[in-house]
Amino acid sequence: MKRIIALALLSLFSVGTLTACNTMSGAGQDIQKAGEKIEDKAEDCKDGKC
Repeated sequence: MKRIIALALLSLFSVGTLTACNTMSGAGQDIQKAGEKIEDKAEDCKDGKC
């Protein structure tokens, strides 16, 4: 019984960890895209187009 509980907890932890990695990866991509937009706008303003 203890072995089943340990395996269940391990599997739940593994799934949670993998999901968190995907979430952080997506968040990182979103932040990168936002940074690129800000950088583009800063370049436009530097050129006097804002």
